[in-house]
Amino acid sequence: MWHKQTNLTRMEHEEYGQSFAVTVASQDGGWVVRTFDDDFSALATSIRAVRALRSEGPAFALLCVEDEYFVIVRPIPDGVQALVSDATMAVDDDFAASVLGELDAEIPDLDPDELDEIDGWADGDFEVLADLGLSAEVLGVIVDDSDMWPSEQLVRIAEELGFAEELIDAAGLDD
Repeated sequence: MWHKQTNLTRMEHEEYGQSFAVTVASQDGGWVVRTFDDDFSALATSIRAVRALRSEGPAFALLCVEDEYFVIVRPIPDGVQALVSDATMAVDDDFAASVLGELDAEIPDLDPDELDEIDGWADGDFEVLADLGLSAEVLGVIVDDSDMWPSEQLVRIAEELGFAEELIDAAGLDD
């Protein structure tokens, strides 16, 4: 598994708080993965980054927010498809709340003091990458794996789609 390759202990990982934002585009039969600046304040930043690629093939963004949760963002002609890996983060995280707002999903009605005692759940479009070969069922299994950090879940998604090495290199996950 990927997390064994990084040689990070859980304590080192918690201190690090991995955050990254990458665009992913299919070009000439391969994948191009590039980082972009995102302060995780508005989903519009990611949408603009993906649209700026002007890719003729599929393109989307993967966001890892302090290794607390991840977001997949895929602009489509009539809007945006998105998935947030932990909807409970929206209770006290403005960016997660904005993603749920974009999805017209409700912010969970939870007491912020009880969040550590609640298992999170994903919300959004589980079909976001289905046309690329990652079914909603497989994405659901990856998102539900509580033994993996969000950054590890994104690498697992990238493995399924064939760009894990590119993601690890671009996001600096092998450091």
